[in-house]
Amino acid sequence: MNKAKVCQQAIAAVLSVIIPVSAFGATSTNSYNVKYDGGTVPGVKTGNDLQLMIQEDQIWFSHGNKQVVLAIPASSVTEISYGQDVHRRVGAAIGLAVVSLGVGALMALTKSKKHFVGITWDTDGKKGGMAIQCDKNDYRGVLLALEGITGKKAVDSDSLTVKN
Repeated sequence: MNKAKVCQQAIAAVLSVIIPVSAFGATSTNSYNVKYDGGTVPGVKTGNDLQLMIQEDQIWFSHGNKQVVLAIPASSVTEISYGQDVHRRVGAAIGLAVVSLGVGALMALTKSKKHFVGITWDTDGKKGGMAIQCDKNDYRGVLLALEGITGKKAVDSDSLTVKN
């Protein structure tokens, strides 16, 4: 037999075993780095970095050395919301204006967006809620994952108007 053909058959045999085993053993977990912006989570301060893990039926938050801070059953989520905070980068523009007036002026015209996701839940009569800040590249994935496991549609809080 040809050495190349034997090598191809060996690779095919190994891959046919490895790929199904890895797919079978894998659990569907999405993990995101987020920042806690406030809520009813004890022991976590505003601005703390958290790890958000979304599984088939559970939402987990861990902090620091991977200790679990909060576990929310997906079925207990009552609402998901999202919004953006837009502000001008005036402080950075002033700093750059000292070096180069043109760059500082251009920087003052740019905007930065912060993306927030809110989650409220009711677990056996114990209600809670929190707001987290997501990276601009992750917030859509966080929303889709939360909507997928909870069956709730996220509400755009920026489009809601409050009447007094």
